[in-house]
Amino acid sequence: MYPITHSEIPAASSTRPINMVPYRGEGSPERILRPRPVKPPIPSNLRAQEDYGFHLLPDPTVSGISSGRSTPLPPDAPPSEQSISSARKHARAQAKHRLFHTINYTPRVSHFDPSSDYRDFKGFFVLFWISLTIMVLTTFLRNIKDTGYPLRVQVWKLLSANVIQLAFSDGAMVLSTAVTLPLHKIFRSSARALRWRNGGIIIQSVYQCFWLALWVKWPFTLQWTWTAQVFFILHTLVLLMKMHSYAFYNGHLSESEKRLKSLDKPSDASLADVVKYPSSPTRQHNSTANGSAEMVEQEEKLEKLEKLREDLASELTSPLGITTYPKNMTLWNYCDFVLCPTLCYELEYPRTPKIQWLELFYKTLAVFGCIFLLTLISEEYIMPVLAESAGRLQHVTKLLDKGLILAETISMLLFPFMITFLLVFLVIFEYLLGAFAEITCFADRHFYSDWWNSSDWLEFSREWNIPVHHFLRRHVYFSSKTYFSNSIAMLITFLVSAFGHELIMGCITKKLRGYGFVAMMLQLPIVALQRSKLVRGSMPWLRGIKA
Repeated sequence: MYPITHSEIPAASSTRPINMVPYRGEGSPERILRPRPVKPPIPSNLRAQEDYGFHLLPDPTVSGISSGRSTPLPPDAPPSEQSISSARKHARAQAKHRLFHTINYTPRVSHFDPSSDYRDFKGFFVLFWISLTIMVLTTFLRNIKDTGYPLRVQVWKLLSANVIQLAFSDGAMVLSTAVTLPLHKIFRSSARALRWRNGGIIIQSVYQCFWLALWVKWPFTLQWTWTAQVFFILHTLVLLMKMHSYAFYNGHLSESEKRLKSLDKPSDASLADVVKYPSSPTRQHNSTANGSAEMVEQEEKLEKLEKLREDLASELTSPLGITTYPKNMTLWNYCDFVLCPTLCYELEYPRTPKIQWLELFYKTLAVFGCIFLLTLISEEYIMPVLAESAGRLQHVTKLLDKGLILAETISMLLFPFMITFLLVFLVIFEYLLGAFAEITCFADRHFYSDWWNSSDWLEFSREWNIPVHHFLRRHVYFSSKTYFSNSIAMLITFLVSAFGHELIMGCITKKLRGYGFVAMMLQLPIVALQRSKLVRGSMPWLRGIKA
């Protein structure tokens, strides 16, 4: 063993350990130890250690010119930058002497707080689909364990029944709505008895009543299953609203056209203000507003006549200024309206440049996926509960026992019904209407609003089904306001909506029991209560009741 002298060891920092290795250079003894070269420390690692209170002595391998946090200021830097640099150095110096990292607390609310401006909750939508995926996999595994097959077939047989008859009947029903087009051409060309405001509106109304009675009776006559009946009745109501909007709006335009032509002979024409049809929210009128009665009386007759011509011409022109009545009276225009995801007819709609086929594929796939999930939930979580409760009710006689069974059944069905409601909402308003919007390049795809934030039933009814809300507002409420007060017009609107709900419930139960009608009309007193001072003032907790 050779002794090691201090002169043979290079100078090193006393704070850093020296790794000694044998030196095997040529002509040197093998057992002499030399220091291992050490990599210079990374400034970012040193900063991380300093932030957590681990302070190291200066290392001679690191330059002392910069701390690694900022670039040194030049000597001729302006005073403003020198002040900022000095403030940063002071803040870092203060942080080095703290044992714990500083946390900045500011006044702010959580994301779910009512006063929060945060509105991006798309993650919950993704979580909803993840939960349904887990439910499907769990159901598959349970069915394989019990029956050896992943799915049951009871509900599939119910859904697949009457498919051929349903397809042909639905096609015939769609074709029967096209009778409105030749009828309107007759009304437009007629000058007296069959004119729209005389006999045309009566003929169209009678045809719609007979049309509705025929197609409502049709599935009962063929004794379809309730699933086929519900689909058929829903499509019947949609086509009825489309046919009504097409006929009545074009009838109004035919009267405006006749009046515009009558102004060619001003001596015999009426100079009353233009009657503008109640417009859907997407329609934009570019004409000037009508003046007050006093201003109209002060205008000269010639100026009034010119203004009347402008208003009538604006009423006959589409909002986009391309299509003008009666150039829209074509079979292609009517077929396009039937396919468009809207219930209110307009001369023209905003369109997208082209069809996005990949988006159309995704939405079509989502439609069938939601139908599959609806079927799965029905056969796994709804039908077994109903079958079990029906058997238990047959073996009890006491009223209390029956009440307990009904309460238990309802409590077990609440969650499956809630998931069913959300899936029905998605398959109709997001995927099905979105697919038809993609097919027709329909640009306005605002089919629903944030109904989940509704604070009363009236707000919910406006926001969860915007196409139907637009139709009722345009063709029922505003049309009724012409002859009645606001409250009576609202009552008529709810009556029409209640009739439609009762019709759907009748297809499910095979009887008109009045459940849907009464439940719909009960919204009026509920809305009055929710908007009263009692609820909004002294009972604020009731304001959170959501539809």
